[in-house]
Amino acid sequence: MTMDPSRQLDPSTARSIQTHMEIRTQDGETLGQVDRLEGDYIKVTRDTDGQHHWIPASMIARVDAHVHLNVNLDEARQGWLDQNPGGQA
Repeated sequence: MTMDPSRQLDPSTARSIQTHMEIRTQDGETLGQVDRLEGDYIKVTRDTDGQHHWIPASMIARVDAHVHLNVNLDEARQGWLDQNPGGQA
């Protein structure tokens, strides 16, 4: 799947994303939970190694009771960021 990494999060989608919502991949796997929004990225709660990750808006397909991604689990893990894209600690 081709993603536009510069795609911004539209305001209605941003308003729909809530803390602790489950993040699901295209193949139905759970990637994690929303920690919070940071610009055009979703900060994912810490993983089992204590690491945060950031998902770009380009991976978001839709939001209902969950955040649904347009990529499978492996693609999501390859495309997420391990460091804050805003440069903050």
